[in-house]
Amino acid sequence: MYPYPSGDIHIGHWYIKTPTDAIARFHRMHGENVFLPIGFDAFGLPAENAAIKNDINPRDWTMSNIDNMRRQLRMMGATFDWEAEVVTADPGYYRWNQWFFLQFLKAGLAYRATSPVDWCPNDGTLAREQVEGVDRHCWRCGAKVEKRNLAQWYLKVTNYADELLDFTGLDWPEPIKIQQTNWIGRSEGGEIVFQTAPSEHHAGGAELRVFTTRPDTLFGATFMVLAPEHPLVAELTAPGRSAEVSTYLAQAANRTEIDRLSTDREKTGVALGSDAINPVNDEPIPIFVADYVLGGYGTGAIMAVPAHDERDFAFAQKYSLPIRRVVAGEASGDDERGLESAYVAHAASERLVNSGAYTGLPADEGGKAILGALEAQGKGKASVTYRLRDWLISRQRYWGTPIPVIYCPTDGIVPVPDEDLPVRLPDTVDYHGSGENPLTRDEAFLNVGCPVCGGPAQRETDTMDTFMDSSWYWYRYLSPEKAGSPIDRAVVDRWTPVDQYTGGSEHAVMHLLYAREFTKMMRDVGLVDQSEPFKRLFNQGQILGLDGERMSKSRGNVVDPDDLVARYGADTVRLFLMFMGPWDQGGPWSPTGIGGVHRFLNRLWTIVLDPNGREPGDPASGTLPAGVDEAAARTQIRQAAHRTLKGVTADYGSFHFNTMIAKLMELTNLLMRFRGTPVAGSDEWDEAVRLSLLMLAPAAPHITEELWSRRLTAARVQWSSIHRESWPLVDESAVVEATREVPVQVNGKLRDKIVVPADTDAAGLEAAVLASDRIQAVLAGRTPLKIIQAGGGKLVNIVVRADDAG
Repeated sequence: MYPYPSGDIHIGHWYIKTPTDAIARFHRMHGENVFLPIGFDAFGLPAENAAIKNDINPRDWTMSNIDNMRRQLRMMGATFDWEAEVVTADPGYYRWNQWFFLQFLKAGLAYRATSPVDWCPNDGTLAREQVEGVDRHCWRCGAKVEKRNLAQWYLKVTNYADELLDFTGLDWPEPIKIQQTNWIGRSEGGEIVFQTAPSEHHAGGAELRVFTTRPDTLFGATFMVLAPEHPLVAELTAPGRSAEVSTYLAQAANRTEIDRLSTDREKTGVALGSDAINPVNDEPIPIFVADYVLGGYGTGAIMAVPAHDERDFAFAQKYSLPIRRVVAGEASGDDERGLESAYVAHAASERLVNSGAYTGLPADEGGKAILGALEAQGKGKASVTYRLRDWLISRQRYWGTPIPVIYCPTDGIVPVPDEDLPVRLPDTVDYHGSGENPLTRDEAFLNVGCPVCGGPAQRETDTMDTFMDSSWYWYRYLSPEKAGSPIDRAVVDRWTPVDQYTGGSEHAVMHLLYAREFTKMMRDVGLVDQSEPFKRLFNQGQILGLDGERMSKSRGNVVDPDDLVARYGADTVRLFLMFMGPWDQGGPWSPTGIGGVHRFLNRLWTIVLDPNGREPGDPASGTLPAGVDEAAARTQIRQAAHRTLKGVTADYGSFHFNTMIAKLMELTNLLMRFRGTPVAGSDEWDEAVRLSLLMLAPAAPHITEELWSRRLTAARVQWSSIHRESWPLVDESAVVEATREVPVQVNGKLRDKIVVPADTDAAGLEAAVLASDRIQAVLAGRTPLKIIQAGGGKLVNIVVRADDAG
C-alpha cells in the first residue's frame, strides 16, 4: 500500500517497505519480471487541518512532505520504480477519479440522496475526526455538534454484496475474509408487514415493514421499535407524547452509531402513543422509538420479541412490557414467567409454543409455515438483507477530488463534459473566518455556465472520499503517462490482478473492501476483465512506539530512521527490522539487538575480505576443531551452506524473514570457526561465501553489492551486479545426511542411541538395534515380545516382560 505524506517517514514505514523490497529482489533473482511501484495518497484531512492551523496551502504542505519522503525512501535502497510514481493530489491523477464517477453515473452506479452529517453551527460539516469529547464538540471552535441532513453522493456498492462474499481464488488471510463477510452481513429471513392501528391522532393503515431472520418468533412480538430516523415517527407520535419524543430524538441525534449499538449501554426509548397490528394474531402492540435501532440498517423498524432477543428483553424489563416465550427446547417449558434472560438458543430440537395453530411444530418448519401463510395474504415474503450500505463518497472538504457535476436551475444535475475534465481545485483558498469548506465561498470556482443551456449555474462543492483515490491506484502505476484513458488496457491485462499485496489488517473493511468493489464497477463499465484486484494478500504487523502506542508526532513516540542509518547504515536497519520477529506480528519498537545485527554484517565483511586472518587473543583461532580433519570440515561447510540455502529459499517465499536471517547468522558463525584454517579459501569455502552473499542480497543490497564487487576484482573477473545474478540452486545431495541417530527404548525407557546409515531400511535398523551392546545387556538374553519402529524408524521401542526389562 502506498503511504500518506503526513511528514517525515518513521521506522514503521521502513518496517513495511523493507521486506517488500526484499521480496521483489528475491523474485527478480528467480528470473521473474517484477514491478515495485511507489506513490503517495496525498489528499485527506491532515493536510487541510495543517492548512487551517498553520495558514499554509494544503498543496504546499503535502508536496513538501512528499519531497522529504522521497529522500528518505531512496535512503532505504528500495528498488521502487520512481518513473511510475503517482501522487493522488495531482490533477493528472484525480481527473480520472472524476471520469470514473461520470462513468458510474451513466451506468446507474452513482446517485444522490439525503443523509445525516455531523454539523457545527460555526464551521459547517465536520469529519468524524473533528468531533471531540463525550459531549461531541467541534475541534476548532468548541461548539456543540449536531446532526443535519444533506444531499450527498453515493456509489451503489450494494449491487455487489453477494459477489463480494465469494473469495474463490483469493489467497487472503482468513481473518480478513471473515471480517469482510461479517461487514457485508448477509441475512436470510422474511419481510413482514405490520399495519398501524387507528387512533385519535392517526387514521391507521400505514405499513411498517420489518425484516426478521426468525419468522418462527412472530407470535412473541409484543412491541415494535422504530429508529429515530424512521419517516413515520412524527406521524405516529400522539400529541401528549410529542415533547418527550422530540427531546429523545434530539439526544439520539448527538450519539454515534457505535454508541447506539454498544452492548454495554442501557437501552432507552419512548412510547409514541400508537399501536401496530401483529399480522399473525391481530394483536395490537405498542410502538416505541429507540436509538438502538438504526435508520440506515434494514427498514429502520424491528418487531421486538423480548423472550428471544437480549436487547428486546432488557428493553421490555425496563418498560414493563410483556415477555412471551414462543420457542422452547427439549428441556424447557412454555412458561415465560421463569425467564431470567432471553432464550436465544437455536437448536434443531426446538419447537413452537404459544403460537396458535403452529404450536408443537419444529421451529424451522413453523417459521416457514408462518411466512408462507403471510405471503399468501400479502403480508410478508421471503427476503435477504445485508448489513453493507452504499458507499457515501461526498465530503464537505476542500482537499480532495472535486465531484464533477453542475447544478442548473433549468436542467438540474448536469455532469461535467469529459472535455472539461479535470475540474481543478483552486490553488488559492480562504481558510480564514469559518471552518466550512472554502469552495463554497470561492466565487470563481463556484459559479459556472451550464453545459446544456449556457445559463448561470453552480458547481458541486463537495469533494470525494479519499478512498476513491486508493481504490484503483495500482492500475495507474501501470499507465502513468496514459493521456486518453485512466489505464493502458494492454499493460493492465498483462500485469493485473496484483500478484502480491501487503498492508495492515486494519484496512479489512475499508480500503480492501472498497478496492474489490471498485474493480467490479470498473469491470461492469468495460474497463477491465478481472473481478478482483489482488490475488494474494499479506497483513504485516505494526511497529509501535516505546510506549506501546501507534507512532505519531502528536504522541512524541516517533523513531526517526535517519538517525539509525547515520549510525549503523541502511543495511543494518533493514536487517534489524526483518529480524525483530515475525513480520505479521510487529510490536513495540526496541533498539535492543540492532548492535548484534551490525556485528553480523561486520563478521560477513571479515569472512569475505580476510578469510585467512585470525582472531586476536583467541588461541583456538586458525586451528581445526578437535576431531575434525580437513576433509570433514570441507564437507561440513558445504552441507551447512546448502541446508541454509534450502531453508532461506523457503523463508523468503513465506515471508519468514526473521528465521531467514537467523539461518544466515548460523552459517556465518560456522565460517568464522574455520577462518584462518587450511579450509579457508577452499572450493567449499568459496562456494559458501558466494551463497551467503547471494542469499543476503535481497535483504541487505548495499553491503552485498560492495563485497561482491570486491570478490570479482580480486579474482580479476569482469564486474557485474549481484542483483543481476540468478538465485542459486540447492544441491540436494549435499543436504542429505549420510547417517542418522535413532533413540532406542526398552518398555518405553530410553536405553541407547545408535547411529546408522541414513538409508537403512526396517530390517537393517532392527538388526543394528539388537547388535547394540547396551541393548543386549538390558535384554540379558530375553527374547523381545515386539520391536516397534515409530515415525518411519525415527525411534525404536522394544517390548519385553516387565520383570525382564532390568
